[in-house]
Amino acid sequence: MKLCDRIRETSFAIHSYLRHGHLEKIYENALVHRLQKLGISVEPQQPLAVYDEDGTLLGDFVADMVVEDSLVVELKACKAIADEHVAQILGYLRASRMRHGLLINFGASKLQIQKFVL
Repeated sequence: MKLCDRIRETSFAIHSYLRHGHLEKIYENALVHRLQKLGISVEPQQPLAVYDEDGTLLGDFVADMVVEDSLVVELKACKAIADEHVAQILGYLRASRMRHGLLINFGASKLQIQKFVL
């Protein structure tokens, strides 16, 4: 997806400018701001409903952002991506029924980005 490439490039630029050491919210605000400047539709803190097999609403996840109504983006500001973070983005993808997701960690000295496709 070209959209993923744009988000990767923008994330790299943010990480190059801010470096690591800020709270996750700072990186989220920066990514939302820069993507919107590029004309990309971004919904920060997007609730994603989770349903049981019979259609009963079980609750909501809150994804860090949904981009162009087709891509779930989960941000982290920690030393390294952990298994729990991967499980979280996969849960968001299943709940949202979206196929593509990005897990971005700004907290490491080197930017970490993983793409997921269901």
